[in-house]
Amino acid sequence: MFTSNWMRKNETVLPIGLDIGHSSIKMVQLALIDDGVRILAADCATLNWEDVADEEAQRSLVVRTVQQLLARGRFRGRDVISALPSDALRITSLRLAEAEMQQAERTLRKEAAHRFGLNPRTDAIRYVLAGSVRQGDELKNEYILFATDDETIKSHISLLEETGLNPRGIDAGPCALFRNFDRMMRRQEDRERTIIFIDVGHRYTTVVFGRAGEICFVKQMAFGAARFAEDIAGKLDISTGDAAALRLKMQSGESVDANTRRLVVDTLHSTAEQLAAEISLCLRYYTVTFRGKRVDRAIMAGGGAHEMTLLDVMKHHLAIDTEVAEPLRGFDLGRNETDGELNVLSADYALAVGLSLKGAAAPGAMTSESAIRSEPVLEGAQS
Repeated sequence: MFTSNWMRKNETVLPIGLDIGHSSIKMVQLALIDDGVRILAADCATLNWEDVADEEAQRSLVVRTVQQLLARGRFRGRDVISALPSDALRITSLRLAEAEMQQAERTLRKEAAHRFGLNPRTDAIRYVLAGSVRQGDELKNEYILFATDDETIKSHISLLEETGLNPRGIDAGPCALFRNFDRMMRRQEDRERTIIFIDVGHRYTTVVFGRAGEICFVKQMAFGAARFAEDIAGKLDISTGDAAALRLKMQSGESVDANTRRLVVDTLHSTAEQLAAEISLCLRYYTVTFRGKRVDRAIMAGGGAHEMTLLDVMKHHLAIDTEVAEPLRGFDLGRNETDGELNVLSADYALAVGLSLKGAAAPGAMTSESAIRSEPVLEGAQS
């Protein structure tokens, strides 16, 4: 847990950024100050799914865990911005010719509804312009569509309210991830580069390409850090819990049987190769679609960012500079940082930080379900 209990004048407190993941919950609250951004509070907790059999019990566990984090931290107020679960967000790309631009919104909403089986009048469908692409002899505009059904929005808002929080907005995870890192791309030479932001979560990996302050490609895949433990468990015929414990043992330098160590290392490398190959396909699509837009580097966040085997394999596959994220770089960590728990290397907090930062872009209070649903899921997107 991190808490800063000193105050400054001219401080604007932002909403709590709440990242409800598949294996943990992370919360961050920021404040705007005269010379930058300060971290007011940050905390996380692991979700223990043992003996949690049904959806209602899972929901109760999430509610209790968030309430515990609120009780032990010094978060100010109860305003919150959260992200939809990765498995609830539908994402696709669509190209429109210049002649179709006058009816772009209607066409995009209709197409998203058709692809995902949604109601274009009641369900949440948002989009962002990714850029212009040449298709044959024709120049088209490529859009990224984000969509979810209205019942999912209602359920998520209800969950937040059960915790005692006041939902001010709901965001798409890829957008929150990009928002965090885009703030660091302020130099002109940085903004002219394309950078890949990769969030390796427990069950899902999110890939976002950004350039000139805009998102130009998004991909979510059901392949996360949990696969490492699962593949090791399958190889050694042990439980995933034992596999995870074995990985921690090896990472701490404890003695492990040489044959077991070799099998674990080989399995880690094989699993990392699979994920890296998928991300390489994203890179290939981007470079072919947006010709002349060179990708300079990749930044990895999330729990999987600290898996060194994955980092090494990613560097090899992508053939560009690849580094672990520093989502808190440039922030004022305050005077009362405890036990060095929170620092610029806290890659797990990337999404939660991006969620809190959304409050700086959309400061108006939003308390009703209808108001939240009318707020664009993507900051800067059309709705």
